[in-house]
Amino acid sequence: MKAEKIRGIDVADLTRQVHDAQEQLFRFRFQMGMGQNEGLKKYRALKKDRARMLTVLKEKGVTVVAPAAAAAKAPVARKAGKTKRGLGGLFRKKK
Repeated sequence: MKAEKIRGIDVADLTRQVHDAQEQLFRFRFQMGMGQNEGLKKYRALKKDRARMLTVLKEKGVTVVAPAAAAAKAPVARKAGKTKRGLGGLFRKKK
């Protein structure tokens, strides 16, 4: 896909296409790991198209958060009533 064609797409559709391309890249990497290398040219073209889409989104001032990065930044809630206790108190010298 050409960059000029990508610039004509609105931001919501472009963001959706970036996420779809990311999922397809994941599937391609999985297939290549299993020894099915028939889609190597398609994989390279998809990587370049995704990079073009991200570049156009950056030009428009939109930040795209990858799904894995968004999950990693989510706060993790601790279980109620449990405290973190280590072995540090067992080996301290008493004064």
